[in-house]
Amino acid sequence: MTTVDWSPIWISLATSVTATAFTLVTGLAAAAWRERRSGPAMALVDGIFLLPLVLPPTVVGFFLLLLFGRNGPIGKLLFRFGATIVFSWPATVIAASIVAFPLMYLTARAALEQVDPQFLQAARTLGASEWRVFREIALPLAWPGVLAGTILSFARALGEFGATLMIAGNIPGKTATIPIAIYFAVEADDIQRAIACVRSTWLFRWPCWAGSTTGPTRRVPDARGGRGAERCHSKSKSRKLWRTSRLMCHLQPGIRRSASLDHRARAKACC
Repeated sequence: MTTVDWSPIWISLATSVTATAFTLVTGLAAAAWRERRSGPAMALVDGIFLLPLVLPPTVVGFFLLLLFGRNGPIGKLLFRFGATIVFSWPATVIAASIVAFPLMYLTARAALEQVDPQFLQAARTLGASEWRVFREIALPLAWPGVLAGTILSFARALGEFGATLMIAGNIPGKTATIPIAIYFAVEADDIQRAIACVRSTWLFRWPCWAGSTTGPTRRVPDARGGRGAERCHSKSKSRKLWRTSRLMCHLQPGIRRSASLDHRARAKACC
């Protein structure tokens, strides 16, 4: 009987969770920055952000190897302090973060673009800072898209192979993730070990698939003009108005009563 090696599972989980957290912060920040800007130069910015999505993973890993190797610009700087990235566990996190970043960036940007700009402008006119507008209005309204991007980023980081193999290698118990363990198990003709790793991969991917397909959805009026769909759409819009009015009332207490009455009138109309 083949002994199951659990180290690739723990390495993959630690790598995927760390890379997802890093990608969530950087991808959301990049999407918020890009959403407020337009112009011909932004097409070049999008091309740079989406480059890991269109390049082969081995090419991405080769570029990372050039950057973080001992002869690379970042590698030389780290080597002066006695630190190295190549063929270490942080290298797996860097590779997974780079390849998962475009998925988070695309979904977060699409979600932020769906937020009604009138809500954001109303908060700005009442004195709210850009950070507060983003934290209390834009992000709560865009959270379904952000959640979808987080799930996709985790799934992509969990299945990363090419870039990780190039920059981190195959060191058992250190950088050998599940995809790398499957590849070298097949190379060594250890089919039972490969099957065990594949089963563990499906065990973690099913929750990702379920979370991405059963997330919150909003019904919109269909061609038949169903009243239930219209009511659901109106209630969703009323919730957005309530969130915005709550921030406005906090900024200017004098409009608390009028905003509350307006929200109650809208909620009563949609019900």
